[in-house]
Amino acid sequence: MNDIVIALAKAAIAAALNQPEDFDLEHALKIYPELKENGAAFVTINTKPHEQLRGCIGSLHAHRPLYQDIIQNAQSAALCDPRFLPLSVEELAHVTLEVSILSEPQVVNYTDSEDLKSKIVPFKDGVVLTLDGRQATYLPQVWEQLPHFDDFFSSLCLKANLGMDCLSQHPEISTYRVTKYKEGS
Repeated sequence: MNDIVIALAKAAIAAALNQPEDFDLEHALKIYPELKENGAAFVTINTKPHEQLRGCIGSLHAHRPLYQDIIQNAQSAALCDPRFLPLSVEELAHVTLEVSILSEPQVVNYTDSEDLKSKIVPFKDGVVLTLDGRQATYLPQVWEQLPHFDDFFSSLCLKANLGMDCLSQHPEISTYRVTKYKEGS
């Protein structure tokens, strides 16, 4: 399914940039009917060759057919990620895509950060942190840049606009797993 998911995301971005694309959605949905089922996806855009983040938008919960979620999030990652300027037509040839299909997040019951540390599986768990109306998530792939529990969670706290030590305030933590599809793999 790697080729179809990546091709769908690429076609969605091309269409949003008014570029020609020849993706046959009807055919893809016949071959992969699971794309019609509700699903949650994150689409990550990286620059070549150094894999620098260029955009990443996604859904934490399945609320529409997976193919629609991939299309919407691919276009949003390319054009609406507030951290970056919209992707230009010229940049299209210099980016790679990654689509992560998420499992439903599950709340982790924990007593303190040491207990939480024993329940989180680095490199496998994506994490959602929620506190005082603020929320942030990191896909499991972020463990590659932040492999240590304390660094990972300090950064996630900052991403949620909370203090680096927000774990001391016992935020709600949920975890999920992803099936990752990467361009060229």
